[in-house]
Amino acid sequence: MVNIASYIFTMLELELRKLKNDRTELYTRAVQPILWLVLYGTVISRIRAIPTGGIPYIDYITPAIIIQSSTFISIFYGLTLVWERESGILKKLITTPLPRYSIVIGRSFASGIRSLFQILIITIVALLLGVRFYNVIFFLIASLIIFFVSSGFASLSVIIASFMKTRERFMGIGQAITMPLFFASSGLYPISIMPKALQYIALGNPLTYIIDISRRLMITGNMDSVIVDLIAIVIFNFTMYLLASIRFKKIIE
Repeated sequence: MVNIASYIFTMLELELRKLKNDRTELYTRAVQPILWLVLYGTVISRIRAIPTGGIPYIDYITPAIIIQSSTFISIFYGLTLVWERESGILKKLITTPLPRYSIVIGRSFASGIRSLFQILIITIVALLLGVRFYNVIFFLIASLIIFFVSSGFASLSVIIASFMKTRERFMGIGQAITMPLFFASSGLYPISIMPKALQYIALGNPLTYIIDISRRLMITGNMDSVIVDLIAIVIFNFTMYLLASIRFKKIIE
């Protein structure tokens, strides 16, 4: 267990060093979510066509935009694994005595580091736009949950990478997954106003539960269905860890 924890912390430290040496990706990745808030959020707020339970629309979508940015970065984390396979680094990793699941979890948690920086950048912009967060403690709890969920999506990227032989194919699949997941969740509108078929899809979408608990913690402070959300998140993450650990060896073959 000590070796596994040490490996995970090593991966986290390595990711921080990468970001310290090259912060360009952090800023470029933040452009799209900022546009969502500044343009889409402010415009739809004025229309007032979407029922949000009395919450200003820009406040309503802010947690969803944070999650869209942070977790979707994790989905493309598998690109690094594809590159490391081509360079031979992964073959060296697989020969170490570390269990495969520790390698997957370590790499997945490392991707969560980027999500924390995305949260920071987007939160600053949201505050400038007048978004009111519930309180600091709940906000920090939500940030930790998003960090945890980002590792689950990074594990999903490991699964995708195990089927892809080239980075170009991986990019295509990643792009085909990200936006449908977001639009088929409660990110931009309540599930209750969706068509019936889409409601069933939304209920099976992990983003729905992640966005719901983040919105409750960050914006409303309403804790009604937090336990259900947490159970769904834990099931999603550990399922991804398990499947990614099984498929990890296939990336090298």
